[in-house]
Amino acid sequence: MTTRLGRANTLRLSLLALALFIVGTNAFVIAGLLPKIGQGLGVGPGTVGYAISVYAAVVAVASPVVSVACGRMPQQRVMAAGLILIAIGTFLAAAAGTFAVFTAGRVIAALGGAALVPTAIAVAPVLVPAEVRGRAIALVGMGFTLAMAIGSPIGTALAAVGDWRLPLALLAGLAAVLAPVLLLVVRGVPGADGVSLRDRAAVMRNRHIVFAVAASLLMMLAFNMVYIFSAVITHEATGGDSSRTALLLLVYGMAGIAGNFLGGRLSDRIGSRRTLQVVLVVQCAAFLTLIPAHQSMVATAAVFACSGVAGTAASVAIQYRLAVIDARYAGVALAWYSTAMYIGISIAPLIGAATLPYGFAVLLAAASASILIALLASELGHFREVRTESAVPGELPPTELGCSPARVR
Repeated sequence: MTTRLGRANTLRLSLLALALFIVGTNAFVIAGLLPKIGQGLGVGPGTVGYAISVYAAVVAVASPVVSVACGRMPQQRVMAAGLILIAIGTFLAAAAGTFAVFTAGRVIAALGGAALVPTAIAVAPVLVPAEVRGRAIALVGMGFTLAMAIGSPIGTALAAVGDWRLPLALLAGLAAVLAPVLLLVVRGVPGADGVSLRDRAAVMRNRHIVFAVAASLLMMLAFNMVYIFSAVITHEATGGDSSRTALLLLVYGMAGIAGNFLGGRLSDRIGSRRTLQVVLVVQCAAFLTLIPAHQSMVATAAVFACSGVAGTAASVAIQYRLAVIDARYAGVALAWYSTAMYIGISIAPLIGAATLPYGFAVLLAAASASILIALLASELGHFREVRTESAVPGELPPTELGCSPARVR
């Protein structure tokens, strides 16, 4: 008999997905608004770009700190507080008259994202039966995929019709409205009572979590290297036409929606390890195939579709793995995932810019190498240790979840 999510759980998970949609759109839309924001604040687009790095750095550093500090709080309160900070910070950025005020608003919004994102991802598998954990994570993660596929383009379009402040103001309003709704609907999710701050911080001594987090960082690095420089990589296929480039990114985003569902279902059925083995190989092959296929629009679109499916499926699978290595420390483990994600976002432009002068083929080869190293890290995290029991926080006793740490899927 197939286990279903149920209407009540689907509603709660959908609200979490909407929360991540707000966070994702708030992050992605800035790239499309750089010239307008720079003009409005009297600075260059490059200067505004620093706000993106600051945002990513704050989330990366703050995610594990917030998770440790708020571990004993009911998680719906943590998420609602995160949404309120996002609303305040985004409204401040929308109303800013100087770059300093704009950056301050982005920092406040980043602190809200640091509270919301890892908590929402950690709550998702707790709300549902074990048999559908992967689907729950996939549904919540859909918020990020939709933010990239439709949220950012809509925000950019709104800015073209009105002003760059309009999409930010709408996001701030949506976050403010969602905060009390989330607090009322997503109820009964307790904090991690009985877990000391030292134990929660020490969870990264668990090598299974360390390797999974390392794989996450390398995956996000590879994806963002290709995504950020997609206009350059696909220039011959698109002829430099921005509308054709946008079409390719739309294909990627739509494929990513399918990848979310696929990653969740595969993780539930065959486990996260096998899922990662399959989709990371596909992702690597897609990047390498783009080297000879870069002149054809049709071939490039097909490669983007495969990459979209594989990339988002891999993201779901690695989150699934972090959530089940030790359910007691899932929140902290997923906070480290959030940190790894934003570190990958932060350094991808640097590595991409360093490789691009040697040709886009070198950039794609570097991204493919990052994927293969991510696969290696994932596999190393599954190797059986000599000892089957450990006092290290995050190590799973052999009796929990029916298996030892090395056998977690």
